[in-house]
Amino acid sequence: MNTSAKLFLSMLAIGALPMAQAADFEDYARVISVAPQVEQINRPRQECHTEYVQTERQVTVNNANTNNGRSNSGAIIGGVAGAILGNQIGNGNGRTAATAVGAIAGAITGDRIDNNGNTTNNNGPTYTTQVSEQPVRRCKTVDQWETRNNGYAVTYEFHGHTYTSVMPNDPGKRMRVRVSVVPEIN
Repeated sequence: MNTSAKLFLSMLAIGALPMAQAADFEDYARVISVAPQVEQINRPRQECHTEYVQTERQVTVNNANTNNGRSNSGAIIGGVAGAILGNQIGNGNGRTAATAVGAIAGAITGDRIDNNGNTTNNNGPTYTTQVSEQPVRRCKTVDQWETRNNGYAVTYEFHGHTYTSVMPNDPGKRMRVRVSVVPEIN
């Protein structure tokens, strides 16, 4: 073997010497305290409900093309009745005048009775206000806080020394530890 190969193998052996002498083993440590590590998390949510709100709107009751909802039957019946009464009151030529006056007065009276005194003209639509209830959905955001466990701060004692580690579970009264012993090289 040449010298450089011998030198390389010697250095490799010397470098591996501490690893060969290291000893790993498992033992148990006494648990002194366990404290849960918690955090508060806000998970907001929506709360909704339906309210009924009164609304007003204008509605067309009638329009100019339908004679404003007025009826002509009262005027016709009133006119006939007035003509009959006027005819019985007058004599001769006065009878014709009384019949005409009775027909006019009866038509006006019959029209007012039939249409409840509604004397609106025929110039345009008539409106009324209509009140109704409309459903309205109302929502608001409500905080919903949750507590979440992030692990356990475990304080334990091993051979007179105290250590603290964060672990995912509560280990109980004692816990397994991995011990590694490595010689110190000066």
